[in-house]
Amino acid sequence: MEKSQILYAFYKEHANPENAEPMSKYMKNHFIFFGIRAPERKALTRQFFNETGILKQSFDRDFVKELWYYPERELQYAAIDYGMKFVKKLEPQDIELLQFMIINKSWWDTVDLIASYLVGGIAAKYEFLKDEYLDKWATDENMWLRRTAILFQLKYKDKTDENRLYTNIEKNADSKEFFIQKAIGWALREYSKTNPDSVRRFIETHQLAKLSVKEGSKYI
Repeated sequence: MEKSQILYAFYKEHANPENAEPMSKYMKNHFIFFGIRAPERKALTRQFFNETGILKQSFDRDFVKELWYYPERELQYAAIDYGMKFVKKLEPQDIELLQFMIINKSWWDTVDLIASYLVGGIAAKYEFLKDEYLDKWATDENMWLRRTAILFQLKYKDKTDENRLYTNIEKNADSKEFFIQKAIGWALREYSKTNPDSVRRFIETHQLAKLSVKEGSKYI
C-alpha cells in the first residue's frame, strides 16, 4: 500500500462527520473534510511519520502530489506538514512542486503556509529563485502566485529584501482582489515590526487600497 493510502485510511478511521460540515463551511464549501480538528490531525500525522519512518527517507515528491489529489482537505495539510519537515533539504527544482501546490486546490489556508514557510525557506537558501520565479509570480495571472510573491518574506524580519517587497507590492497596488489587498497589508504589517519608519514612509508615499493601509498600519 502506498504511504498516501496508509495516511488516507488512518485519517478516515478518525473521521468526525459532525465536525466535517462546519469545517467545510468555514472554507466556503470549497473542500470536503474528514472532520479532524487541527490538534488531533497533527497528533495523527506525527504518529504516521513515526510509524512509517518516512522522515528518515529522502523527500518524496510523489507522496506530496498524491496527497494533493485527495479531495479531503486534511491531506493537503499533511502534505504541507511533511514539506515543512524537509524545508532545509529542499532543492531548487522543488519550487516547481510548490508552484503546483499553490495553483491547485488554492485557498488561503494552504497558500499562506506554503508561501511563508516553504517558498520562503527555499528562496532564502537559493537566492536565484527570487529572480527566476518570485519576481515573475508577482505579475502572474494566477492571484495565488501573486499573493505568494508578496508574502514569501513574512518570516525574514531583518533579512527582508525591502526593495523586492515594495516592488512586488507596487506591482499589485491597484488590485481589487481582497486576497491581494490583504496580503499587501499583512506583509507591510510584519515588516513594520522590523522597520516601522520604512513602512510608514512607503504607506505615506504610495496609493494603496484602504484595506492594505489599515492592515499595514496596525503597529505604526
